[in-house]
Amino acid sequence: MSEFAIHDGVLHVEEIPLTELATRFGTPCYVYSRAAIVRQWEAFQAHMPAPHKVCYAVKANSNLAVLQVLAELGAGFDVVSGGEIARVLRAGGLAKNIVFSGVGKSDAEIRYALEQNIGQFNVESDAELDRIAAIAADLQCTARISFRVNPDVDAKTHPYIATGLEANKFGIPMQDALATYRRAARLPSVEIVGADCHIGSQLTETQPFLDALDRMLVLVDALAAEGISLKHLDMGGGLGVTYADETPPPIGHYLQAMHARLVDYPDLALYLEPGRAIVANAGVLLTRVEYLKANRSKHFVMVDAGMNDLLRPSLYQAHHDIVNVVASNAPEVTGDIVGPVCETGDFLGQNRTLRVAAGDLLAVKSAGAYGFAMSSNYNSRPRPPEVMVAGEQAYLIRARETLDDVWRGETLIPISDTQ
Repeated sequence: MSEFAIHDGVLHVEEIPLTELATRFGTPCYVYSRAAIVRQWEAFQAHMPAPHKVCYAVKANSNLAVLQVLAELGAGFDVVSGGEIARVLRAGGLAKNIVFSGVGKSDAEIRYALEQNIGQFNVESDAELDRIAAIAADLQCTARISFRVNPDVDAKTHPYIATGLEANKFGIPMQDALATYRRAARLPSVEIVGADCHIGSQLTETQPFLDALDRMLVLVDALAAEGISLKHLDMGGGLGVTYADETPPPIGHYLQAMHARLVDYPDLALYLEPGRAIVANAGVLLTRVEYLKANRSKHFVMVDAGMNDLLRPSLYQAHHDIVNVVASNAPEVTGDIVGPVCETGDFLGQNRTLRVAAGDLLAVKSAGAYGFAMSSNYNSRPRPPEVMVAGEQAYLIRARETLDDVWRGETLIPISDTQ
């Protein structure tokens, strides 16, 4: 997180002290570095010249300003809902650069995607193929499709974010893929353009990617033998980042290893769908210490951000480094950093050692991916603001919710005349 550095004893984001942002926007508050997003995008793009394509996974962080930055850089976008398509278009992304993934696309979402003329669908089942073909025929257009194939490769990651095993809900089993492609080739309202594979997230080794790629190339060869030629092979995303002591491969090494497998396929473009690898370390969550509490066995640091603001620690037992924004002379405490939500599982970090006192400002690092995107109003808590920093400028890119926002759309029922 080189864009987050200590200057004169205070943690900064680019040229701005985080203390200044906490004063201006309050806490909890998400803060992103535009330079960090651009740097990570360019690290991918340097090894992916056309016709290869990098499609940012919108679900990681879907704020319009984040999408705007990437759209201006010429990014493609991997989406998993009609709402994400609308967000990309609203932020200036091009429909032709949108790849629509996801296992449960509705009629309305498919119709909307076809009306926008998106780049392609990543199809996940025979039933979805039939639905897309029927809607495309009704609209008198052609749907460009790629099948998501499940290669049954162990991604060696948390089970909740492993997606390439036979037991997972995603994709078409490899042994069924050839027959499904044959059937699609006979449908007049679809055009086969590629094959897709995504085995999971937060992978810290290159080998699972290469194992999946090798299995997909066997399928590419089998399809070519039947006269079904593909324009691209989409290997999804999933490259991990450093949250604590993980050592994922450098982006360049990972991409070079994949390109080396494709030297005998000069006409096959490589598509990738990174999300976390672009935005995770481009963001922090600022939170203020409310109280210190101790019992006979444990210390607690109670802060104003909770699991509704950052769910990953509770959901995945995920680790985020948590640091003082300003060095403190307070006594050292080892304990759990917990929020105000009424759940024992409401924690941001466990067994952490900090010099901390009530009122101190903390930064939860590596919070740019799946932070705000997974936040909620649990316990009727308004969601925090999001801020984008570019050099010496800070932009409020999402306002803090008000209580009126929390219950917007709800209504009271009429009081009975008998009461």
